[in-house]
Amino acid sequence: MSEIKKPLDLREQAEEILKIAAQHGVEQNFFFITTFKRYQVQINILTDLEKTIRSEGTLVTKEYIKGRGNVYTHPAIAEYNRTSTAANQTVQTLMKIITTLRKEDEDGGSDLLSFLRKGKWGNDDE
Repeated sequence: MSEIKKPLDLREQAEEILKIAAQHGVEQNFFFITTFKRYQVQINILTDLEKTIRSEGTLVTKEYIKGRGNVYTHPAIAEYNRTSTAANQTVQTLMKIITTLRKEDEDGGSDLLSFLRKGKWGNDDE
């Protein structure tokens, strides 16, 4: 009988991504680290916006001076869509960073990529 695995939470998934990044030698790359942190912030923002939309609903009523109300889409929906688009672009950037570093590594690398990956110039033996 196969074991049923529970889905990883976001923190566990982030740790798993960092383990995989370490296997490919990109976990110390400045651009990878900053972009990955940015992505984590975006995911947290999206989670908070989702909670707000769920608890407050997708529509809001704005009342005007004479007491009449107009119904509008919740402003959190627009922010959610913007943040979601930005997060998707951040993931694309992360993938480009990983792909570029792996390709350069296969091709022998460069001093700049070596520095960005390991924080030092030259080959890995130094």
